[in-house]
Amino acid sequence: MEPHEFKLTEEGMKAVLPPLEAEIMEHMWKVKVATAGQVYEYMKEKHPDIRRSTISILMNRLCERGLLKRSVEKGRGGMRYVYTITTTREEFEEKVVQSILDALMTNFKEATYAYLSKIKK
Repeated sequence: MEPHEFKLTEEGMKAVLPPLEAEIMEHMWKVKVATAGQVYEYMKEKHPDIRRSTISILMNRLCERGLLKRSVEKGRGGMRYVYTITTTREEFEEKVVQSILDALMTNFKEATYAYLSKIKK
């Protein structure tokens, strides 16, 4: 669940996740549980050219990052993966902030302390 990279030029979740993964996570935090097919139906409204296989790949990457977990379920037509969130948005944001501050303290301790003391309420 560690953020891999922080992009200063991006806003929100796109600062720590690739854009489509960020959109998928925003949706998953709302619905909590979904299949790749359900997420595909949601995403194709905004991205008409997106492929279902792309959604499956991205959701599997989110599983590798620890943001989603998947289980196998029997449904009409056979087996399917059901994806579930592993952390709340708030917990993820807290982990991102903690990781960034830890990195700043490791690499720029004095400057970080000086800045934080200026913005104290």
